[in-house]
Amino acid sequence: MKVSLLVAALTLFVGGAVLTAQSGRSYGPGHIWWDSGQGGNLPWEEQYDNADGLLGIVNERGAVHTEGHAFFEALGTNGRACITCHQPSNAMSLAAATAAQRWNETAGKDPLFAAIDGSNCPGLPQEKRESHSLLLERGLFRIFLAWPPKGADGQAIRPEFEIEVVRDPTGCNLDPKYGLRSERPAISVYRRPRMTANLKYLTGDEAGEARGMRLMADGREPSLRSQAINAVMGHEQAGVPPSAEQLRQIVDFERHIFAAQTADIRGGLLTEKDGPELLGPTNVSLGKGGVLGAAEDTFPVWRDPAGRLREGLQKDFRASVARGSEVFFGRTFVAGDHARATCSTCHNQRSAAAWMDIGTTNKAAAEAGSDELPLFKITCSGDAAPHPVYGRTIYTQDPGRALISGKCADVGSIVVQQFRGLAARAPYFSNGSAKTLQEVIGFYDRRYGIRLTAREKEDLGNFLRVL
Repeated sequence: MKVSLLVAALTLFVGGAVLTAQSGRSYGPGHIWWDSGQGGNLPWEEQYDNADGLLGIVNERGAVHTEGHAFFEALGTNGRACITCHQPSNAMSLAAATAAQRWNETAGKDPLFAAIDGSNCPGLPQEKRESHSLLLERGLFRIFLAWPPKGADGQAIRPEFEIEVVRDPTGCNLDPKYGLRSERPAISVYRRPRMTANLKYLTGDEAGEARGMRLMADGREPSLRSQAINAVMGHEQAGVPPSAEQLRQIVDFERHIFAAQTADIRGGLLTEKDGPELLGPTNVSLGKGGVLGAAEDTFPVWRDPAGRLREGLQKDFRASVARGSEVFFGRTFVAGDHARATCSTCHNQRSAAAWMDIGTTNKAAAEAGSDELPLFKITCSGDAAPHPVYGRTIYTQDPGRALISGKCADVGSIVVQQFRGLAARAPYFSNGSAKTLQEVIGFYDRRYGIRLTAREKEDLGNFLRVL
């Protein structure tokens, strides 16, 4: 993954000027992959190559000196830091292709592949590539949750259902040490890491309190502070919690780092003067389109009504993005409790519903789904409110929010994700089941009967690529 990609492959013209990816600038391996404890500065603004163009990172507090900074230093025993699984080049998340490259470069010795959750199960032979297949091929980490769940007061919650392991391809859910019948009963599910960027829109104040419990796929963390504590104790395997100063550093960094695409190999520079205010990390940091909830037209110049754009690929691509924005903000369909919804109804970072079942776990599992992931049978008790779609017997690859709430109606519900930096962090959905954005669009089109035309699918895909 070299930042010379744009330079070697193409030259982009923007208003008559040449865009050459920082004039041939080349990063060393340490800046493409940030190791824990490597030191150096993360500039206030940085750019990284991806297959569709350039991803931009902006820190509104300025450059970060990483030596001794809790986000960048290993605080536990396995050599990991927050940065390990939240790489700037991958929009502060982690792409499956990056994990695979890291395996090849380090022969599987990087702390990323720590047995605790960077492998399919800690009990597997860790030196074998196949023991890490879910991370390498789908970008999934093992999430192990105590069963039955506990409430905020530490008391066990009486779940409204029984859970049975039907299929266990990783061996972890039936493992005598790590599984459901072990001394410390736990359920293992496998999920993509969330972005630790643009979080100002998900948290209510400088302390990092979550708006609507949206920080994790299952909504289990009430704040960035609690998330950091549990990540250090779990993912980094620390013996003691982070200090108050370390927590302050982590939360402050996460609330002020922003990520978005800054250039496209067909559309050119996305952050040019007088361009769409929806695009680029600086605009996101300033609140211009940062929430993706506004339906107003943000692409008038890209529609080129006066013929001001250069003829050719760039003009055609930008017009496609403008049409795709109309689909995203304006095309209505029926989705769940919403009589009429649009893509932006749920993917605006401040939607009313924190979590929902879109069918990536329950529906896929019920129809056989992927045999790479576990399969659970959920049997709801007679006095519980049934699942709104599947009733009282549900087959799922990931019970989602139900593993935290214990509620039958929550089975398969996942907190919706933000849509920034998508080009830099494939695959998609919490279970990594969509390798491309076109697969994401195709899934939604079938799921909700939107009936998008081929051109609408292409336009929507182009719009998502530049976010």
